[in-house]
Parts: sequence; structure tokens; C-alpha cells
Amino acid sequence: MADRVLILGGTEEARALAAALAGGGIAAPVTALAGRTAEPAAVAGAVRVGGFGGAAGLAEHLRDGGYAALVDATHPFARQISAHAAEAARTAAVPRLALVRPAWEPGAGDRWIEAADEAGAAAALGGLGLPGESAVFLALGRQRVAAFAEVPGLRFVLRTVDPIEPPWPGCRTVVGRGPFDEAAERTLLETESVAAVACRNSGGGSGRAKLDAARALGLPVVMIRRPPPPEPPAVASVAEATVWLSERLRR
Repeated sequence: MADRVLILGGTEEARALAAALAGGGIAAPVTALAGRTAEPAAVAGAVRVGGFGGAAGLAEHLRDGGYAALVDATHPFARQISAHAAEAARTAAVPRLALVRPAWEPGAGDRWIEAADEAGAAAALGGLGLPGESAVFLALGRQRVAAFAEVPGLRFVLRTVDPIEPPWPGCRTVVGRGPFDEAAERTLLETESVAAVACRNSGGGSGRAKLDAARALGLPVVMIRRPPPPEPPAVASVAEATVWLSERLRR
């Protein structure tokens, strides 16, 4: 029977890792999802939905489940979950690896304005001097947008995976699930008459298209910097994570 590996997921890398482990017969993946999306994308292997009750609850789950390893493949901005994963792995004496996708880097033609957090991004938008009633595309997730409701004179377009009511009168929502390509993102920005984009430096291939579209249209992007990375060991690709797990599961 293959060793069980718990993957803290919800990202494209987590799905790819689960597929690699299951498809290659390396391990039996169990992917843990927070449950915030009504219809999450399909994942290879078993799936667990819901929280653990903090680091102590996760440590108990690791011990009771007899897991051979834990992979933190959560979103780069999921700081609390990553901290809990590191603490739980130490408590349960289970090997842990962080799978952290590389951050995006600006290239020629990009007009990025960096911000430390959502409040800083909202302030930066207010300082761009955009014409009144200009639209801003928020690629942030619905739980991260409260600070933008206080920005005067701008309209906002928020994309969500599940349909939701607009969070405030000056914001409208559009529904979409990635991956998106540059052509589709450019069409969205043009259709919505977007004058600027605000997003977090999440990294990854599927999210890059909106940045390429913004560059092509000459739009400014307010980019929220990443928090400090999870504690090591950490790798930047699914291939590296697969090798790391293969080596430890053979011991």
C-alpha cells in the first residue's frame, strides 16, 4: 500500500502534485481544501474539505492519519496556514515541504506600482490620477477587497469563481475560473473599460495572462508584494516536490 501524503491544496500546483503522485504510484495523495469554493476543480486521489482547528488540530490529523509526509502547497499569501503547517509537522514529527511557486517579475513595458498590502494598494490607486468613474479590475479574491470600497471616484470589477452579490455599490462582479489566456484577459479589460489592475504577486502560469494583457494595453498594475516565504525546506516546482517526496518515502 502506498504511503499517504497530505497536500494542503487549493492551487494549481497542489492539483498537479496530487496527479503526479497518484499517476506515478509514488504515494497516495490526500488533498485538503478549505471549502471556500462551491465546486472546486477535480483533484487526483482523496480529498478532505474543511479546516483542522489550527496547528494542534493539523498535528493530530497527521498522527491519526498515519501520513508519511506533509506538503504545504497553499497560496503564497496564506501566511497563517503555512505557519500552522510548519508547527504541526514539527509536533507530529512528520516531514514537511513547502511548494512555493515563483513570484512574477516585471518586464519591459510593464507599469507596476508595488504596495505592501491591500490598504496600500487602495491608496496607490487613489494616487494614480485616473479620470473619475474609471474602472479598476480587482484580481484579489472576494475576501481581500474591503479596503477598495473607500477609494472615491472609481468603479471596480471583481472576478470570482462562484457567483456572489457585489460587495458594495461601486463594485460589480464577473464570474470566471482560470486558467485564462492573454486574449481573453485583454477582451475582459477592454469590454469593462478597465483603466488599471490591482492584484497580489501570486505567481504561477495561469494568472500571468492578466498582466500580459495589461502590458499590451498600457495599463498600470498595482502589485501587492508577497509576505515572507514559508520556512524551509521549500521548492519551486512540482517536479522538485516529487523528487523530494520520492527520496523520503524510500527511506
